[in-house]
Formats: sequence, structure tokens, C-alpha cells
Amino acid sequence: MPEMTFEIRWPDGSARHYYSPSLVVEEYLTAGESYPVEEFVRRSREALGIAGERVRAKYGFPCSRAAASLAAIEQTAAGFADGSVRVERLTR
Repeated sequence: MPEMTFEIRWPDGSARHYYSPSLVVEEYLTAGESYPVEEFVRRSREALGIAGERVRAKYGFPCSRAAASLAAIEQTAAGFADGSVRVERLTR
């Protein structure tokens, strides 16, 4: 199954890398684009949810790394009342 990482920059300037077991993230996030925090979380939740389900369909269990990425995104996003998240890079 093709996998990818995506690097984003939070409103405070910090950069983080997250993992997806599927390229579906490319359908939800675009490198170089910025999204309001809430929209970034929504898009990430959808993309990583689909990615995790693809792993479940193929292997019989969901991807724990995708779930961990989503949990980290949600936890970090909770610290920002507003601002935008910039997608720096999508790497296959």
C-alpha cells in the first residue's frame, strides 16, 4: 500500500510531520496551501479516516500510525483558537 508523509506549519510557526498509509491525503490537502485550523482538522480527519479504513480492508485491522497522526493533529489544533495551517510538503 503506498504511503506518504505530510509536513505542515502550525499558526505558531512550528512544523510537524504526519503519516498516512494511503495517498488519499493528496485529495484533501495541497502543498503550498493554507487552511483555517478547523478546516485543516476536518480535512485531515476525513483523509486519515479513509486511509485507516483502506488498511482495515486490506489487512483486517486499522492503521495505528494514521490514528496516532490524527490524534496528534487534533491535540495540537486544540491549542489554536484561530489562524491557519500551511501544508508545506506532501511526500510519497
